[in-house]
Amino acid sequence: MGKTAIVTGGTRGIGRAISLALKDKGFTVAASYAGNDDAAAAFKAETGIGVYKWDVGDYEACKAGVAEVEAAQGNTDVLVNNAGITRDGFFHKMTPGQWSEVIRADLDSVFNMSHQVFPGMRERGYGRIVNISSINGQKGQMGQTNYSAAKAGMLGFTRALAQEGARKGVTVNAVAPGYIATEMVAALDEKVLQSIVAQVPVGRLGTPEEIGASVAFLADENAGFITGAVLTANGGQYFAA
Repeated sequence: MGKTAIVTGGTRGIGRAISLALKDKGFTVAASYAGNDDAAAAFKAETGIGVYKWDVGDYEACKAGVAEVEAAQGNTDVLVNNAGITRDGFFHKMTPGQWSEVIRADLDSVFNMSHQVFPGMRERGYGRIVNISSINGQKGQMGQTNYSAAKAGMLGFTRALAQEGARKGVTVNAVAPGYIATEMVAALDEKVLQSIVAQVPVGRLGTPEEIGASVAFLADENAGFITGAVLTANGGQYFAA
């Protein structure tokens, strides 16, 4: 059996592009999703990629979901932790619910999913974990203390787990996208969109396919000497040391 991959939040937006990029590289891909059954069914019909529904913020749901995927396609060689949400608001008005929902979906999920596959990767001497962080996890963003904290926490997780997996053939890396032309960004007011693009030195938004290509590179067998790294894909908007 060839290499296999799981992409969380893998049926829409950046996740969709990641799933397709890995499929194009020859991976058997499983795409998880949280709630949009119609979009997931359309994605499966269009791409032939298997879709699975579970809550990545729930440890037991992740355990059951990964078991179902692995029963269908074998041991997991690549995990892409892409699923995430936003609940934006200025901190003095942010509710405990807005905080905990984002931490649960964006950061707890990385533990929940990685914990299912990392032991097996170590035992087999091979694995790739790629975490999708954000430019706002690197530099922070007003109105997103919850999201920025979660995405920054993801970077610390990446660097720590990379050290644990290195001698076992398991790499752990992150991609930190800038502003990408997804449905959510495209729905912004035109003036807001123009102001965002004005901050990007390359003069445009990124594409989901560019993030997909970044993940496919890190997921490749030939990327085995890269671990604990953060690939910043933001058009030059922010330079991280």
